[in-house]
Amino acid sequence: MTISADAGAARAPGRPRDPGVAEAIFEAVFSLLAEGASIEALSIEAIASKAGVGKATIYRRWPGKDELIMDAISAMKSKIPEPKGESVREDLLAIMQSTAVSRDVDRDARVIPCIALEMRRNPKFARLHAEVIEARREVSRAVLRRGIATGELRPDIDIEVTLLMLTSPMLTNKLFGPYAGIETTELSEKVLDTVLTGVAGPNL
Repeated sequence: MTISADAGAARAPGRPRDPGVAEAIFEAVFSLLAEGASIEALSIEAIASKAGVGKATIYRRWPGKDELIMDAISAMKSKIPEPKGESVREDLLAIMQSTAVSRDVDRDARVIPCIALEMRRNPKFARLHAEVIEARREVSRAVLRRGIATGELRPDIDIEVTLLMLTSPMLTNKLFGPYAGIETTELSEKVLDTVLTGVAGPNL
């Protein structure tokens, strides 16, 4: 996982920030959540102690806990590749494979439910999360719209439902899998081809 020094936080004037400090703070967040702490119960003090930094170091980078944790979640996600524009299938597959990448699948499976719970509880956190996710989802939406325009996809598809069908199996497998009979390394391609081809038989 590559983490920027600021990972979305506003840069303050003065000495350049050490990217290693940001990574240590993010790792502290992930470790505490994986150990069973809820986002609601997580404190800046606990994060600072786990990361081996002072609270002032955190507050120089983030205005509060929600912004810090949201930047940590953003850093957890791999960068979505720029669509090449040559094939809708190839562009969607590249996006899906990039989002399936994880440095620590077991830890992700413990952290993701914490994120979902906090989104239900905290409207501010839900808004911050939506800002991050929507920017990523829009890349896939643009590919789907292009596919409609080029005739690679039917003009009557529901873009939002199609996007949900492409992303949900990956998340489900990460949280509850791996399932018997499903090869995780091939899942992106199989999900994509199943959605693109459809599953209806001639007698449906």
